[in-house]
Amino acid sequence: VQLQASGGGLVQAGGSLRLSCAASGRSFSNYAMGWFRQAPGKERELVASISWGGGATYYDDSVKGRFAISRVNAKNTVYLQMNSLKPEDTAVYYCARGRPTWGTTGGPYEYWGQGTLVTVSS
Repeated sequence: VQLQASGGGLVQAGGSLRLSCAASGRSFSNYAMGWFRQAPGKERELVASISWGGGATYYDDSVKGRFAISRVNAKNTVYLQMNSLKPEDTAVYYCARGRPTWGTTGGPYEYWGQGTLVTVSS
């Protein structure tokens, strides 16, 4: 499985970005997908995740109401729409493949993309 994240960049506080993650392989639609982020000096954290069919989603409290995760299985792609960005959202964002079953967040996550940097200026 290969995951390619894109869409990061520099944005002012209050702005928006949309991240994309393209997955290789035929089994994309069978698995939950997640977006993680890691800020300098901090541990990687799960930001949002979505079940294989899109019927269930999870959001960390810090992004609820601002971020939206979605997927298009026909395109093997998962998205993260990020609105009302804050400086504390600055991090490298990673997409990852989870499990076929959902549980509470779709994890554990075992395949990771290379990350895309999001920088939010104040």
